[in-house]
Amino acid sequence: MTTDKLFTVAGISKLNGEYKVRFANDIMRIKVLAKSGHEDIRLADLEASLTKMDAAKVILGLEDFADAIAQATITEYIEENTPKAKASPAKATKTPQVPALKGMTPLGVKAPKTALVVENEDAPF
Repeated sequence: MTTDKLFTVAGISKLNGEYKVRFANDIMRIKVLAKSGHEDIRLADLEASLTKMDAAKVILGLEDFADAIAQATITEYIEENTPKAKASPAKATKTPQVPALKGMTPLGVKAPKTALVVENEDAPF
């Protein structure tokens, strides 16, 4: 989840065999990470205060992060934290209802005329 906070330092570090993107406002964050057991700590000063997403995009292009592990870690962070476009609900296509015309079938073919049947007691059957 990205935030609107701004950071001046960004990089990666490895903790328990897993690399993660790290953000800070002071390069001295290296000491805290090292004390906490992080390895392969690589942080870079950014030229301006940036959001996490912008900072990740900047370090993606830096020479210090050009190796495959760093590129994969940063790219994964960007992909996971890029806002997803909300899918608009699919509109159900509705067949337009055409009013029935007198004497017409739904396909527009004239219906055959029917004879009015009247029971007649004088009929032979």
